[in-house]
Amino acid sequence: MTSDSSNTFADPSGEGARTDIRAHIERHIGPVGKVFHEQDSLLTVDILSVPAAIDRPVHMLFTAGMSDRAMNTGGRRNAPQHIELMMTLPETWKLDSLGAADPEYWPIRVLAQLAREPLRRGTALGWGDTVANGEPPIPYAKGTALCGVIIAPSLLVPKDFYQLDVDRRHIEFYAAIPLYREELKLRADEGMETLLTRLLEHRVNDLVDPRRRNVTKKLFGLF
Repeated sequence: MTSDSSNTFADPSGEGARTDIRAHIERHIGPVGKVFHEQDSLLTVDILSVPAAIDRPVHMLFTAGMSDRAMNTGGRRNAPQHIELMMTLPETWKLDSLGAADPEYWPIRVLAQLAREPLRRGTALGWGDTVANGEPPIPYAKGTALCGVIIAPSLLVPKDFYQLDVDRRHIEFYAAIPLYREELKLRADEGMETLLTRLLEHRVNDLVDPRRRNVTKKLFGLF
């Protein structure tokens, strides 16, 4: 697996809807800047970055290529066969000079790994699913204990961005929200709704904070 970057797509074959995805992002979010090419024999994934702006002081990352192939939904009704994922980073995250060897590259790597997950496992990925970074889960990088994600709609984009229909393909967009090990366990033990409610109660959205509070742990004796 290799990584590089530019402002164009890595895959010139025209497979999938990558050009339409980029247009959708630029229509609803903002101009795409750097494009990170995560190359792998299973699937080459483009990670499109939209840099922070005055009216949107966060960076946003989006996969393009996960929806190239339909996921195996196992016949589940209303389960999308095509999705793309996103993460939102603080404005202080240095995207311009970021390379694959840098510690802060991990959100890009995670998005690419998640985009390949349905192909690797022969299943689907969707709202409420969690994916741990190994078993047992290990932190994504030094300086953070985050070690997994839950897939959920982003609270930081307009609702018109959630879906895209192109060439008889329906694509849905979801955020990959990083979690701690204890939060992954909470999802496994008590379900998606319990975890998402706890995150909302503590004002945790899809903005990545590598050192955010763990919502399963007490603070001064109270949740």
